[in-house]
Amino acid sequence: METVLRELGKELDKLRPQSIRPAEGLIKHDYLIPAGYYKQMWDWDGYFIGCHLASRSPEEAIYLKWWVLNFVEAIDEQGYVAGCITTEGPQLFFGRFAMKPFLSQGAYYASERLGDYEWLREVYHGLVKVIGYRERTEFDPRYGLFFWDLAVQSGADNNVVLTNDEDDRDAILACDACTFQLREYLATAAIARKLGFAGDSELYASKAADLERAMLQHLWFEEDASCFNIRRDSGQPIKRVSYSNFIPLIQKLLPREQGRAMISRYLWNEDHMLSPFGLRTLSKADPGYNNVNMIEPYSNWQGPVWPVANFLYSIALVNYGFHEEAGRLALILGRLLLGDIRDCGSMHENYHADTGEPLAPTAEQSPGGVFTGFVGWNMTVENMLRGAVDGDWMLQEIE
Repeated sequence: METVLRELGKELDKLRPQSIRPAEGLIKHDYLIPAGYYKQMWDWDGYFIGCHLASRSPEEAIYLKWWVLNFVEAIDEQGYVAGCITTEGPQLFFGRFAMKPFLSQGAYYASERLGDYEWLREVYHGLVKVIGYRERTEFDPRYGLFFWDLAVQSGADNNVVLTNDEDDRDAILACDACTFQLREYLATAAIARKLGFAGDSELYASKAADLERAMLQHLWFEEDASCFNIRRDSGQPIKRVSYSNFIPLIQKLLPREQGRAMISRYLWNEDHMLSPFGLRTLSKADPGYNNVNMIEPYSNWQGPVWPVANFLYSIALVNYGFHEEAGRLALILGRLLLGDIRDCGSMHENYHADTGEPLAPTAEQSPGGVFTGFVGWNMTVENMLRGAVDGDWMLQEIE
């Protein structure tokens, strides 16, 4: 384990600069990109890259601060901010592609690591404005839960428990959307408290509590020992074992006994998510399970091993006492990435769950037909290894 951590760390030291670009055009601060195939500044990609950098040293937390500022400066008068921004401005995909709920979390972690919240006084209104926009456009008051516009907005582009049907937009109340927004409320409450806005702090803490109750009421199914997405029109659960079902566990939504039961039955189970090369994004028992190498128009979250999904799974494992399993997962992913770097000179977004074969992006899928690799949030695997070796887990806790 220590050897893999050391060797992967050396390789990431060479690759890490590819994910940091100097300010250019309409992006006023140095910004974070996945690198390789992608040159744009993306919402959750940049968030996880920034958290990884911040975990390395307080000085590197400046990149997460700049990620926050770059997105805040792109907020429009309604509170909308695109999930992808280029040097020429916001880039719209599939309509008004809104940013995922990570902005307040990024502001919180940057401030914690920098030891400074004062810079947020000037942007706090923007954080609140974005939350208000999401509440107006992606919240169902009947259930008290949040939904994605389409599956692609979630980042798990073709997740089978969501839909990309243009005639079925805004249709599904989602475990991941609700968890990420729950964490936005908690982060905003913490920021407001630090800035002395007691009323706002109480307001957002209350919203978080209400959302948590609604999630437990509507998204948890005791008889199946699992969280599931549900349809807005009928309230019926979509009972398929997908990546996003487990996201509530990163926030310890379930009591310990139920969380452990869900993990044992589905996540750390070879009949479902556990493969020799990491944890899948869809159960191998699902009829839609596949490892197709695709990147246009979507990336494939219907089976392949994604390092960032495994990072989130590792938080769930640690949260519910599966420390040995989290360590084994870190070692598996560390070896997988290290082998990819040594063979190809860089990494890929995802890997075949049954063979470990690197998938997208291939040379053919890359600009100019030349393989340029992928860096980005794969660097969080180093955090997994660091947690396994010395207990320094990046658990994304909000206090």
